[in-house]
Amino acid sequence: MRSLRTTLGAALAAVVLSAAPAMAEGEDDRFTVEDTRITESSGLAASRAHPGVYWTHNDQDGPRVFAVDSRTGETVATITLRGIGTPRDMEAVSVGPDGAVYVGDIGDNLDGSWDHVWIYRFPEPKRLRDQAVDATQFTVRYADGPRNAEALMVHPTTGRVYIASKHEDGGGLYEGPARLSAGGPNVFRRIGEVPWVTDGAFSPDGDELVLRGYFSARAYAWKDGRLGAEKRLNAPIQRQSESVTYTVDGSALMYGSEGTGSEVVRVPVEGARPAPSGSGSPAPGASGVTPGTPGGGGDGGDGNATVGALVLAGAAALVLLWRRARRRG
Repeated sequence: MRSLRTTLGAALAAVVLSAAPAMAEGEDDRFTVEDTRITESSGLAASRAHPGVYWTHNDQDGPRVFAVDSRTGETVATITLRGIGTPRDMEAVSVGPDGAVYVGDIGDNLDGSWDHVWIYRFPEPKRLRDQAVDATQFTVRYADGPRNAEALMVHPTTGRVYIASKHEDGGGLYEGPARLSAGGPNVFRRIGEVPWVTDGAFSPDGDELVLRGYFSARAYAWKDGRLGAEKRLNAPIQRQSESVTYTVDGSALMYGSEGTGSEVVRVPVEGARPAPSGSGSPAPGASGVTPGTPGGGGDGGDGNATVGALVLAGAAALVLLWRRARRRG
């Protein structure tokens, strides 16, 4: 017969496990990027065509992107972009409502050494396999002069492209034209002020914009194409915080890092209701942290507080039972 101590330990473990939030079947979990070719995963975007797959790329690399399966961390397709020039500093990736993948060759570590940067666009392949695809190259200029940037976001309903510049004193949010043109420079105009940004993503319903930096992440209400109220998010501390994207159903944010064998961490979005299984569309209200909830701050959320309270209550009850058993003995 098991000892009382063993029984209590098992019971306490059951309390902890029952208090922990469970992953629903089919949800994208955290994963490690297994491909040793991916050493500078600077951008991350959830595929709309292939559930559970994420697009990523290196900074300094040839014209290629990788499709990574979140269930295994393995690369399931390497896509080589055909018909474009040699990339200089690819920093971001986003999937648009047109079913295309947008890659931002927008980095400029010398803060203004290039008078233009590029965006590449290619359709998401229907079949994931190593292949070359035709891509369109767009030239980008900023209305107020060259700058460094690492975040490119395509709005999920309007298809408009936005870029957030990166600077130690704070950057700017830049809006592209209503439609990109391959025939001439696309001028991006500053429409807002943002902190140091390494990546960003719109919620699937387009109602929020999340921007992350090395040490924090923020969500902004998005209305009529402009930044609104700001909330701090509970982002993980990573080796080099480089990327962020929503899961395709809007139920969580996926945070990525640079380096070989980098980890992508899943953080549930407070108040989000995942779309039904098999649906590629976001659920209503799945746009981000609910206003006014502690989950929007850096000190954890209501979910963490509830888990902690349940664990403590369970532990206290078990200790009380143990003491009573000792007195009876």
